[in-house]
Amino acid sequence: MARTLNLGILAHVDAGKTSLTERLLHAAGVIDEIGSVDDGSTQTDTLALERQRGITIKSAVVSFAIGDLTVNLIDTPGHPDFIAEVERVLSVLDGAVLVVSAVEGVQAQTRVLMRALKRLRIPTLIFVNKTDRRGADPAAVLDAITRRLTPSVVAMGEVTAPGTPLSSFLPYGEADPAFQTRAADVLADHDDAFLAAYLDGVPARRITRELREQTRTATAHPVYFGSAITGAGLDALTSGIRRLLPRAPGDVEAPAEGTVFKVERGAAGEKVAYVRMFAGTVRVRERLRFGREEEAKVTAVSVFGRGGQTRRDLVEAGEIGKVWGLGEVRVGDPVGDRLPDQRHHFAPPTLETVVVAADGGRGDLRVALAQLAEQDPLINLRQDDLRQEIHLSLYGEVQKEVIQETLATEFGLRVSFRETTTICVERPIGVGEAAEFIAKPPNPFLATVGLRVEPAPVGSGIEFRLGVSLGAMPYAFFRAVEETVRETLGQGLHGWEVRDCVVTMTHSGYWPRQSHAHGTFDKSMSSTAGDFRNLTPLVLMSALSRAKTTVCEPLHRFTLEFPADLVGPMLPALGRLAAVPDTPVIRGTACQVDGLIPAANVHTLQQQLPSLTRGEGLLECEFDRFSPVRGTPPSRPRTDHNPLHRKEYLLHVERRV
Repeated sequence: MARTLNLGILAHVDAGKTSLTERLLHAAGVIDEIGSVDDGSTQTDTLALERQRGITIKSAVVSFAIGDLTVNLIDTPGHPDFIAEVERVLSVLDGAVLVVSAVEGVQAQTRVLMRALKRLRIPTLIFVNKTDRRGADPAAVLDAITRRLTPSVVAMGEVTAPGTPLSSFLPYGEADPAFQTRAADVLADHDDAFLAAYLDGVPARRITRELREQTRTATAHPVYFGSAITGAGLDALTSGIRRLLPRAPGDVEAPAEGTVFKVERGAAGEKVAYVRMFAGTVRVRERLRFGREEEAKVTAVSVFGRGGQTRRDLVEAGEIGKVWGLGEVRVGDPVGDRLPDQRHHFAPPTLETVVVAADGGRGDLRVALAQLAEQDPLINLRQDDLRQEIHLSLYGEVQKEVIQETLATEFGLRVSFRETTTICVERPIGVGEAAEFIAKPPNPFLATVGLRVEPAPVGSGIEFRLGVSLGAMPYAFFRAVEETVRETLGQGLHGWEVRDCVVTMTHSGYWPRQSHAHGTFDKSMSSTAGDFRNLTPLVLMSALSRAKTTVCEPLHRFTLEFPADLVGPMLPALGRLAAVPDTPVIRGTACQVDGLIPAANVHTLQQQLPSLTRGEGLLECEFDRFSPVRGTPPSRPRTDHNPLHRKEYLLHVERRV
């Protein structure tokens, strides 16, 4: 198996990760000239929108070699509105480089990313970039990294002439006392055997070896300094990538296992899946399982390696390949024997808007948005057939602008958006049951369905259980009930998605397939899956009405820093926005307040902050949890035919049938 490392470059927006990618490619001889983000000439920002805006919107894969090691480098977006792209990339990484600006320091997105990297135990190097920029303070940034990201950091050298174009990075040797002391202190915290050896006088080589081992287990994090623009510190960082980060594991002879982390459309409109292989081999012309139950023939494979892409007959364990032929593939699909990854490393979108075609071309708009949803499932299209509207989920206003420009440039569609609203959820409060039986009014369907709804722990999702024997009726009918339960819970008593509950099927019954003497199948005396799909929403919403639900709004945890003399006016301002602050902490002339604030009020706080703090306030926010709404719960218009209103629902079903 080839020596391969699948490496992610992550950072807060404008920290310089795309510039770092360019410098690494240039140093490896992949490109002759370093591109500029400002000029729109970089290798990885290939979309017209990315070059126009100077930000990364879609993850991109490029490859280069460090000696005998092939590095597949994945450049990810830094703007929080595109965190979904980062979410998909995390699942395929062997290691990461987290970029921090030597001027701006640790920022909100930096902390979010580092928490995810630590939680997933992804080996991570930290690169403090822009040491040549005026205002660079490497020592202060290293202190902030230790305090706000992780204490388990080891500086790998020191910076000379910071804040000037002559700034350079001097790597420590393994015998350097400054390196030995700091490294030993960090490493000993995680390894008692090493601590004992250190107290007895551990040799320098043992410290270096222990640092490599703890880096590869994501216990320690080496820190490098430099400038992607001038190239300072890049040799040391490249050496660290080669020596300290682990190689991609995997057995090429094992059954195929992989993950689709990106989907794009080819020149002819065909789907192209980016697949990271963890085990086994995928070959051209073989049939490949993916998703839940899909299977298709692989028609072509392209593999990243040593500076480019190469058409090959196969992609092996440890490699990243582009695979053609999987027509129904979706982002996040497992490949082969790999199990679906249901984990979410970042918060879901908490905003929603309605997108409207300017020229009334709703059909074309649906097709275009469906293609965008293939690439980003978290935009979560919701179609309201009653009002002829399409809703989509968002992380922020910048994402809305990018979708608008994408629809205009790639699909020729001019669209506008209605006001952005906050997405709430519903959770059951108590236990509710309902049942309807065959041939017993008011049930018009040839099915018996009984359901019980009860609360489940927060974060547990929807669980469907059988309280009746699996042999009581055909499996297809049970499946129809479960699928309909999950679909119906997309809209609860107030119109919001229902989460964290257990639904148990308590009653079941059907009429077997029958016909009149010497006749054909008679629907009027035989149950079908349609009977169960039509009856289940009525029973489920009746049970949910008896259980009752509470509407929960998203809360963000915030950290606010501002001048200490403004504590008096700041706390009432937070109160007016329904924020719940913790006790203020004053350090010298600065004050820090942590707390919780409704997501709906975050944008208002951001707008008011400059005037409230004389332009000196710093705000960090991230999703924390859903919490019950105080006062009158908000509702959302339903997009179905409302099984809560039985007459309206049955009229629609009877017309449809």
